Amino acid sequence: MTPTRPRHFRALFISDVHLGARGCQAGKLLDFLRWHDADTIYLVGDIVDGWALKSSWYWPQQHNDVVQKLLRKARKGTRIVYVPGNHDEFLRGYYGTHFGGIDVVEHAMHQGADGRTYLVTHGDQFDLVVTHARWLALLGDKAYEFAIVLNRLFNTIRRHLGLGYWSLSQWAKLKVKNAVSYIGEYERALAADAKKHEAQGVVCGHIHHAVIHEDFGIRYVNCGDWVESCTAVAEHPDGRLEILHWIEEGTAAEIPELAEVQAA
Repeated sequence: MTPTRPRHFRALFISDVHLGARGCQAGKLLDFLRWHDADTIYLVGDIVDGWALKSSWYWPQQHNDVVQKLLRKARKGTRIVYVPGNHDEFLRGYYGTHFGGIDVVEHAMHQGADGRTYLVTHGDQFDLVVTHARWLALLGDKAYEFAIVLNRLFNTIRRHLGLGYWSLSQWAKLKVKNAVSYIGEYERALAADAKKHEAQGVVCGHIHHAVIHEDFGIRYVNCGDWVESCTAVAEHPDGRLEILHWIEEGTAAEIPELAEVQAA
């Protein structure tokens, strides 16, 4: 039986979609948005990849469909807040404006249902490569695109062998000592900034590594991305936060409520 209703949350946090880049998994995000809804949706930066679009124009119909889906949600009453990142920095000149029901802001303060306040920011301002060596960031971006291509070829072979998805780049991030150190320092800097804003938590993106922890005396939440991991963060009505994984398009088994409807 086909699912009949989406799963509803108090808030959804989505980052690093990279619409306009060839690595963007827009189809999976569109499918995710069909089966997930929220009172408030935070777009936590790098939703549109201006860097990729400058290099070569790539905008297939599915990328347009994602934008239209978000605009439809806004028209139906969902509050949508857009916090630009470094790849969509062209929107940083529009702070305080309202586009089709979407508010563009430098950062947001989200009040959780449990009383905890979260600073919502993309986080690139704490990446020294982006802020002090833009040429190196652009070079790294191209290298990442190449890694994604290799990763997809690798996983095509794995599928033919009956094996599940495995991320080469995510594995490298967690195994290479310098990468682990970089992630740790990035998280520490975001936690410190949240404390400056008198917040008890921070929600960010940028490094494509979905995680929730309290290692630095504050709740650190990273949304992940829609290039590899296909993750978002959801806030339940009681304030509990959860990382949602959307691995396969149309996989209702990922959502207990939808799986129950299908089984009925």
